[in-house]
Amino acid sequence: STMFLVGLSGGIASGKSTVVAVLRELGCAVVDADVIARQVVQPHSKAHQQILQHFGTEILLENGEINREALGSIIFSQPEKRRLLNSITHPEILKEMLKQILKYFVLGYRYVILDIPLLFETRGLTRLMKYTVLVYCDPPTQLARLMKRSGLGVAEAEARISSQLPLEEKRRWATHVIDNSGDWESTRRQVLQLHTRLEDSLDFLWARLVVGTAVAGLGGLVFLLIRHFIS
Repeated sequence: STMFLVGLSGGIASGKSTVVAVLRELGCAVVDADVIARQVVQPHSKAHQQILQHFGTEILLENGEINREALGSIIFSQPEKRRLLNSITHPEILKEMLKQILKYFVLGYRYVILDIPLLFETRGLTRLMKYTVLVYCDPPTQLARLMKRSGLGVAEAEARISSQLPLEEKRRWATHVIDNSGDWESTRRQVLQLHTRLEDSLDFLWARLVVGTAVAGLGGLVFLLIRHFIS
């Protein structure tokens, strides 16, 4: 097989969802880690039932879904509770991610994009990827977009941006950068160019998974996904 993994990330209001939409339009295989982290704790799931057994019904919303803020306040103030939650959710997230990767492997896709919000927050995780892609935009544009999207004031928006790893720092680590500072057409052209390069590139997926797992461990990925999910 010549299928390989491509890690995709960005920052708040950098436009990652716009890039993902174009990639999906092109027929690319995308595994959304954030979506998986939410799916595995939906009502009636194995993880959901186990969480209720250990954390009680007080963490539920009226529709039966888990209140992320309530659960987050518990696990961040009590390390033992965080470890318990991780032990429940880690296996389910990992299982679903690998299941989706295997599905695309069987279907014969050239590459699979792993959309991971916290990809660059753990350097070891990037070793699992043949390529890493950052959706970037300049700081003034990022601030303006966040304020417009969320209705935040300048101070609040700046605080949210500063709570994340700076895009400039992530940019140094990425093998490819999509500059989303301009208009949609400019971004789309860059995504098309990236897609063409990736289609022309070859590497072995499973060898990278074995080496990457030995170096970094998939547990780190799953922990960061859960942390993102409840933050």
